[in-house]
Amino acid sequence: MTYKYEIIIYWSDDDQVFVAEVPELPGCAAHGDSPDAALSSCKDTIDLWIDTAKESGRPVPAPKGRRLRLA
Repeated sequence: MTYKYEIIIYWSDDDQVFVAEVPELPGCAAHGDSPDAALSSCKDTIDLWIDTAKESGRPVPAPKGRRLRLA
């Protein structure tokens, strides 16, 4: 599924991986050895985050639709 959530990708010196975070979905983050790998993992993580929120009755915020920023 395609969502329009902002995803911020950055390098983590501590973990030695690229991290992709979704600020609009608290705790929603993934990592990978490259920016593309982190983004791909993050797409799956968004699906899991939304499914888990729905199953537990928590609200799912509507995407603000900001542009994708790759740093």
